[in-house]
Amino acid sequence: MSQSRNTFIRSMHDLGAAAWFGGSLAGAIGINGAASDIDDPAERAKIAANGWARWSPVNAAAIGTHALGGLGLILANRGRVQDQAGVTSNTVVKTVITGLAMASTAYSGILGSRIAAADDASSAGATNPGEETPSDVATAQRQLNMLQWVTPALTALIVVLGAQQGEQQRPKEQKAGKVKKALQRTS
Repeated sequence: MSQSRNTFIRSMHDLGAAAWFGGSLAGAIGINGAASDIDDPAERAKIAANGWARWSPVNAAAIGTHALGGLGLILANRGRVQDQAGVTSNTVVKTVITGLAMASTAYSGILGSRIAAADDASSAGATNPGEETPSDVATAQRQLNMLQWVTPALTALIVVLGAQQGEQQRPKEQKAGKVKKALQRTS
């Protein structure tokens, strides 16, 4: 069982996922959470949007790095993806979850832009409307209030599935998985 090292692409994959997860969780807890502590209700959403705007280019780079690393790992491990039981399903599930996390991240950005465009709109926090918040901004804030937890949950699953993929690379796991897949093909 010959095994080549894929340290660079694995690092891209893992560091990208780590930054994506960590940034989304820190943003929900830190940036959005701290916005409600700002004295002026008209500044709360604006300051949070400013923080997210500073993070967005780094987040985009993290997502791109993760995606490129993931594609590289699929190519490097295409034989195992095809021939080892459990690897194909993990790869498919992880790809779907990655797509959902990308969609959640993108839609969160759209909602954040809508909130930021309503300059000086009074609110209780970054994702919590106040009594004086315009209805369109309030709607975007309520949606973002839910999505701010969806992205970290999905990216946490990506990290967990990546760990499972690492376990599937153990020689004993490879051998058992290839035998199981071969038996499935013959039955």
